[in-house]
Amino acid sequence: MSIRHGLLALLERGPRYGSQLRTEFESRTGSTWPLNVGQVYTTLNRLERDGMVAQGGEDAAGHALYAITDSGRAELRTWFEKPVDRTSPARDELAIKLAMAVGASGVDIRDVIQSQRRHTVKAMQDYTRLKAQALLAVESGGARERDDVAWLLVLEQLIFQTEAEARWLDHCESRLIRLSATAATTGSTTATTAGGTTRGTTGAASGGTAEAPAATATAPNGADTAPTEAAPPEAATPAAGAR
Repeated sequence: MSIRHGLLALLERGPRYGSQLRTEFESRTGSTWPLNVGQVYTTLNRLERDGMVAQGGEDAAGHALYAITDSGRAELRTWFEKPVDRTSPARDELAIKLAMAVGASGVDIRDVIQSQRRHTVKAMQDYTRLKAQALLAVESGGARERDDVAWLLVLEQLIFQTEAEARWLDHCESRLIRLSATAATTGSTTATTAGGTTRGTTGAASGGTAEAPAATATAPNGADTAPTEAAPPEAATPAAGAR
């Protein structure tokens, strides 16, 4: 998140002091990314060092005001025009957690996935409720309409993001089930008897009856489904109407 550019965007509307910038930043983003005053002033000091803002006197209450410079406006225009770089994505804690859970001792990765899915769905429901409130505020109009529209866009991004995360978690669980079933099938096919004759795919070649391996699929809820057994051979069923 670029606090630096967010503050420049707010300062383009006119001089502001630190706590005012924090309030307006949180109002515009619905406090999704809360700031503290220390962060704001640290960022303002860096922007002032880089020549992008300058202190411009005080307001009636004695607050030191900051104003954007021409260099700051040029930086802001570049930020708006340049796409956000996706070639070096930010670290995603959930992706790292699942990657580390694979093969971890004493960790059932399916439990990790299901726990996260519950949390993700709950977050999506909360964002959807907030979206309804934001839509109502936008449609009713008012002095804060610009902030309401901005908050609505942020909420919709969060909803899309959580929807994608839920789909990805479903995909991860399905992938693990398929890999588990494949591993079980491969293990059964390559198992050998004590006499050295390979059962399964090589059974028919040695004159025996080929036996299909019993693969155990793992259900999404963590329960193992019973392996499917081949039906015993039955006598031919007479044609319809035959006595």
